[in-house]
Amino acid sequence: NPPGAVANEQTERNCSLTPPYLPSTAVNTTLQLKELRALMSPLSISAYIIPDTDAHLSEYISPRDARLAFMTGFTGSAGTAVVTPTKAVLWTDSRYWVQAERQMDCNWDLKRDVSIMSVAEWLISEVPPGGEIGFDPFLFSLSKSQSWQMKVEQIRSQMTDSPYKPTALLLSALDETAWLFNMRGSDIPYNPFFYSYTLLTMNEIWLFVHMERITDELKVYLNTSCDGPLCVQLKSYDSVLDDLKMYVDQPGIKVWIGTEYTNYALYEIITPEDKLMTSSYSPVLTTKAVKDETEQQILRDAHVRDAVAVIQLLMWLEKVVPEGKETELTAAKYVDTCRRENLKGPSFDTISASGPNAALAHYSPTAENNRKLTVDEMYLVDSGGQYLDGTTDITRTVHWGTPTPMQKEAFTRVLMGNIEISRTIFPSGTRGVNMEMLGRRALWEVGLNYGHGTGHGVGNYFGVHEWPVGFQSNNIPFREGMFTSIEPGYYKENDFGIRIEDVAVIVPVTTKYGHNYLTFDTVSLVPYDRKLIDTSLLSSEQLQWLNSYYETIRKLVGLELDQQELHEEKDWMLRNTEPFVAPGSSASVSSSSLTLILLTVTLHNII
Repeated sequence: NPPGAVANEQTERNCSLTPPYLPSTAVNTTLQLKELRALMSPLSISAYIIPDTDAHLSEYISPRDARLAFMTGFTGSAGTAVVTPTKAVLWTDSRYWVQAERQMDCNWDLKRDVSIMSVAEWLISEVPPGGEIGFDPFLFSLSKSQSWQMKVEQIRSQMTDSPYKPTALLLSALDETAWLFNMRGSDIPYNPFFYSYTLLTMNEIWLFVHMERITDELKVYLNTSCDGPLCVQLKSYDSVLDDLKMYVDQPGIKVWIGTEYTNYALYEIITPEDKLMTSSYSPVLTTKAVKDETEQQILRDAHVRDAVAVIQLLMWLEKVVPEGKETELTAAKYVDTCRRENLKGPSFDTISASGPNAALAHYSPTAENNRKLTVDEMYLVDSGGQYLDGTTDITRTVHWGTPTPMQKEAFTRVLMGNIEISRTIFPSGTRGVNMEMLGRRALWEVGLNYGHGTGHGVGNYFGVHEWPVGFQSNNIPFREGMFTSIEPGYYKENDFGIRIEDVAVIVPVTTKYGHNYLTFDTVSLVPYDRKLIDTSLLSSEQLQWLNSYYETIRKLVGLELDQQELHEEKDWMLRNTEPFVAPGSSASVSSSSLTLILLTVTLHNII
């Protein structure tokens, strides 16, 4: 029983009963809520946010700063509460769901979620137009409060710092406007974007959208009723050419565009050329590419949950494929059902490919080409999810029978390429194209190769292919906080295909002499197929990296599996992340060492 519980009593609240059942561990919060709401009312505060930290944003806090526990009764170390005049809601992660049900009374609703987007969406739905949201500014970091207004000022600062002194920035790529205003849509399959353009000047913001889709809540959010540098002027999506021409026809104008994502029709409007400033990518795209600490953490969290889904898929396939009933389509549908918490949908059409179909790098099954899965063929699955806190993309290749020597060697060499990039240390500002060959070298040594890129950027509930990050020649240099996929492969026509894809975040690393060096930290956390790995081909450094990676999976995914009470999946994960032993070495203890150990134990017992 938890502390304070009575033996044999039900330990969790049941608010569906009349009257509600509360265990002895629950805290009565009626008075706290009454007093807080009494303070909110004269200030016209529609919602008040209570985080889990102190004024120094500490992880561990003094009891005097335990505001969340005082208001809710919940004493877990991670959570966010929101109080409105009629509702009280707590968000926390799966570690604390049971604890929250034991400690909170029925004044509180529990949201089994921790994403910032989930809290924001709830606030948008609950706070009326023009309503005020209250919070203690001492308890929120800058990274957690990156409002669209702050982003606008950040981009304007870059415009001011430019030696060419642009008067306006034209945003044409859909993810540019979505990022700038912290907004998402559903106009594009698998991508949370909406049709839009933005013209940002030093004093005005023009947002071109389909006007009928703008709600009253959005008008309030965008400050559309005022005139000023942080007030958005809504304009018809179809008027962008006319309005842009009207702006450009003024004297002293210079418009900054990113040439990679500005269409020719817009470019042609900006004449003469002395009114045009160009760069390959807009400052919005290059700024968006570097995730802040909060974005990094929630994207990591999304990948931990996503790993559980992929593990569930692989474990299920291992069981059912020998029965001969499953197909590429049923496998693709199954992994979608495994992705649940915070999910908005898949991040792309799942690539589920068996045998010769896997030799087609971007194959997707249909009713016409659907192939049955068998233990005699390799299987490749490339899938991902659009979560409120992040976008995922992961590929694993497996074999349920006995792979051929060539299949095993090819897989191992693809894995070697993945590891070599992942463990590389490089100076900040290095371009991905300069290290891309590391992913191919092990294949090149035996005359093999692959015909696609080695990686691409990944967003926070954005596009699964987020430019301009990656390993191609037109990608920008790597910087701390960027996320990229690492995905070498090999494809033998009409036979099989192999790809190993992980997402990694670029992090600082300490070196013996140099400073400002970086490396990759892999955030995709699913083990590779052991039967396809020939450890005799791996260097000691590669083997060490692999075992360290598996230890990370055990730690992070193991905790998530425990929290979700997925015991069978936990056992599967542990079996598949056993450390590898280098060929020729032995995991057993030598006889002399064993004698010494036994002697030590004997002496200890005597003493």
